[in-house]
Amino acid sequence: MGVAEIGVATGLGRGSLYHHIESKEELLYNIASRYVAELVRAGREITAREQDPIERLRELSKHLMSIVSMHLAEMTVCFREIHSLSSERHEVVSKLHLDYQQIWEDAVAAGVARGVFRPVDRVAIKGLLGMYFYSFLWLKPDGKQSVEEIAGVFSDLVIRSLLADQPAPP
Repeated sequence: MGVAEIGVATGLGRGSLYHHIESKEELLYNIASRYVAELVRAGREITAREQDPIERLRELSKHLMSIVSMHLAEMTVCFREIHSLSSERHEVVSKLHLDYQQIWEDAVAAGVARGVFRPVDRVAIKGLLGMYFYSFLWLKPDGKQSVEEIAGVFSDLVIRSLLADQPAPP
């Protein structure tokens, strides 16, 4: 999408757009970093507040799905165009994603320490988070199931896959 197309979509002229944004890359960086920064901020808050590992994962799940549903357009742009960021900005966004993944890894580790969850490889955490993040492709905030219901389905799936009393896959 070019600046002219953004102008048409927003009703602003090219000059007005450049008054508000320095460049298309800056706009992409802001789009890509804001929602992840919010996830990290809220994830840390949830972690500090909720000590029960199962409830922590439920809250993380609910919050993540609410962010996905509120930022569908931004996530679409981010996942399609993230490669266009300069290496420095790409690194910042990647670090935010890693920080958020670490919040989930820490939640699972807390459950492992309490004997509630079984240990899993970090690739399993990436896969579980991918289930949430890629829901932007099909999620309809006003669809048949509410965002809260979908978050419940996802968190149940995540929690059941992690429970310590489940046999480890071969």
